[in-house]
Amino acid sequence: MALFQISNDKITIQVESKGAELRSLKSVPDNREYMWHGNPAFWGRVSPVLFPIVGGLKDGAFRADGRTYSMGQHGFARDMEFQLKSQVAAEIWFSLSSDEETLKKYPYPFLLEIGYELVECTVVVKWRVCNQAKEPIWFSIGGHPAFLCPIDPGTDQTQYKLLFDEKESIESSCIAGGLVNGEKKTYPLRNGALPITADLFDDDALVIEKDQAHSVSLVRPDGKPYLTVEFDAPLFGIWSPPKKKAPFICIEPWYGRCDSADFEGEFKEREWTQELSGGSFEAAYRITIA
Repeated sequence: MALFQISNDKITIQVESKGAELRSLKSVPDNREYMWHGNPAFWGRVSPVLFPIVGGLKDGAFRADGRTYSMGQHGFARDMEFQLKSQVAAEIWFSLSSDEETLKKYPYPFLLEIGYELVECTVVVKWRVCNQAKEPIWFSIGGHPAFLCPIDPGTDQTQYKLLFDEKESIESSCIAGGLVNGEKKTYPLRNGALPITADLFDDDALVIEKDQAHSVSLVRPDGKPYLTVEFDAPLFGIWSPPKKKAPFICIEPWYGRCDSADFEGEFKEREWTQELSGGSFEAAYRITIA
């Protein structure tokens, strides 16, 4: 396990080889940290990459081609050692290949590449999944970055807001026992903003599907956004540990999500699962600080 750093004149990031996980994002002028620091008292991770599943499986297992495979929440890539592929001044790439152990959990040969590029005050997080098989493979992939909130001393999280590029309302799929239960909850927005109340995450993550928004900002008590996540993903999650008053918020672009409580199909039939017949799947999201 090793820690790598790249910088420009605006920002500096650190990425750990385990999980190719973004561990730090700092502003160069004032050395301010924007990422959660991974205190296990609340949540021991910072920005894991979720692969080959996002969320949990019904009964902790899936079926593929007549066989049953067990897998924990969010898959295994976040706990595996990645290899450094390339590093230049403002961009770094890591790679992970399937092996005998991954094939016991997930029967599809793959190459997963994760990159980070710095552009002014933005980190572009890049994913590339390559099919190493002759037949199609299926997977989900997602981000889980945790950002400090509150970020300013002397402020409380309930003074902050989430700002969406959707102005009127956001509909969340409800989760029970780690699975989508078929219920929906609508959150009215005021000029695109949703207050971060003390009970916002009491029922677990907000799961926002069907391209409802593609930009989410964290907004200070003075009304000014200090961090924005932009993405093309068709769904995303917003999460903080329920009932813990944890000082961070996760904004999570996803290509996939947890199973529905009534799901009975095979792995390739999971909602939002990606099919890759050949070549590669590529996606990215952007984290910008203000």
